[in-house]
Amino acid sequence: MESYGIFADFYDALTLNVDYKERARYIVDTLKSLNHDMGLTLDLACGTGKLTLELKKLGVDVYGADASEDMLSVAYEKAVGEGFGDMLFLCQKMQELDLYGSIDTCVCTLDSINHMTDIADVKKTFERVSLFMNKGGYFLFDVNTVYKHREVLGDNTFVYDLDEVYCVWENSLKENNIVDIDINFFVPNGELYERYEESFSERAYTENELTDMLRGAGFEVVKRFGDMTDKAPSDDEQRVIYIAKKK
Repeated sequence: MESYGIFADFYDALTLNVDYKERARYIVDTLKSLNHDMGLTLDLACGTGKLTLELKKLGVDVYGADASEDMLSVAYEKAVGEGFGDMLFLCQKMQELDLYGSIDTCVCTLDSINHMTDIADVKKTFERVSLFMNKGGYFLFDVNTVYKHREVLGDNTFVYDLDEVYCVWENSLKENNIVDIDINFFVPNGELYERYEESFSERAYTENELTDMLRGAGFEVVKRFGDMTDKAPSDDEQRVIYIAKKK
């Protein structure tokens, strides 16, 4: 996972289309439908903590972990502002996860797994989550699909014209379903703009790759859903939710 700098300042503005409250409710209801009590929950790659806080408001005993100090700084400020100043946030890479005790549930959302372009890092992440997961616990995560990387992101450019920033997002499709991403931020400063850059990559993994790695880490895939649904993914699904149970 990249250690985002300027991206952390504008991440929330660029993800206004994400309804975190609805996503938190979906997670809680979906796991409840599987007769799973979320118990102690880790929000892995929690970013700026928006989902973490929404889960907390639903009564989930949750804490967050992320590799970016910048993201976690924003997350902690939000937690304090919401009256959750005692919420725990850990600065850790996913593949080096080292918790203080066991967990009952782990959630990892909004294509965080895709940010690891080395399949060995994904394997390590699954193994670390499994290491701290109680038997019978659940790991719910989502991934951008191979279809999305090839057909939607591809070699395309996206422009976001917001009040606080003008953003140009350029993608380059590489082999192994990797998309290199270069983002240029233009921030108003009086009559001028200040320009900042961020670059990172994302990789899409196949169902077989993810399933094999989960099994190797001691998980059994119990459900695969299209994003925010209780239906099997379609052929042109852009994001798929995996729900795996610790054996």
